Amino acid sequence: MSFKDILKTSFLEGYTDTTIGTKAIILTFLIVCALALYIFFVYRIATRKTFYSKSFNIALAGVAVITAAIVLTMQSSIIVSLGMVGALSIVRFRTAIKDAMDLMFLFWSISVGIICGAGFAEIALILSVVVTVGILVLQLLPVAKAPMVLIVNADSIDVEKAIVEEIKKGTKHLKVKSRNMTKDALDLVIELRTKEGAELIQRVMEIKGVTSASLLSHDGEVTF
Repeated sequence: MSFKDILKTSFLEGYTDTTIGTKAIILTFLIVCALALYIFFVYRIATRKTFYSKSFNIALAGVAVITAAIVLTMQSSIIVSLGMVGALSIVRFRTAIKDAMDLMFLFWSISVGIICGAGFAEIALILSVVVTVGILVLQLLPVAKAPMVLIVNADSIDVEKAIVEEIKKGTKHLKVKSRNMTKDALDLVIELRTKEGAELIQRVMEIKGVTSASLLSHDGEVTF
């Protein structure tokens, strides 16, 4: 047999169907469903302090199962796999990922589906355990507290110096983020760190010319 015949035979063998037993399919789906449910609960717990989206969480579980079904189907025949690659290549996702954690969970769900569909359920299980431990450990690490935002409205443009001097008395960090002036009014947005928010607002309100003051806290980016 010549090299050409060997190459031709090997190439044609790649198009032969691979039969996957019913028991193997059912077992794969049971494992994927269990891991998808696990991801569902981990996402619910990990995002308890942020904006939780139940629909996105359900989608995570569904993506794992659907991905596993696609991988199982692609294993049956290379013709089918090429057809699926062409069909899936035209899919465009329009939903914006608002949180980096959501992106991680999405990749986690897809990876579980691919790994289980390929027949490596042990790797998917170990991956899920490692990711869960990583999330819990990293969330327990102490981080710097996000600064507060103080919004001050005054009916005079000459009180900014007095406001800043008063705020400096009880704060560790102070930065004027926005300054909006008109002929008869002044609006200040100040980033600060303080443990005496109520007392600070009271002192600012006692300044002559200040009409209102609001102190806001947030869980956004941290300024070091």
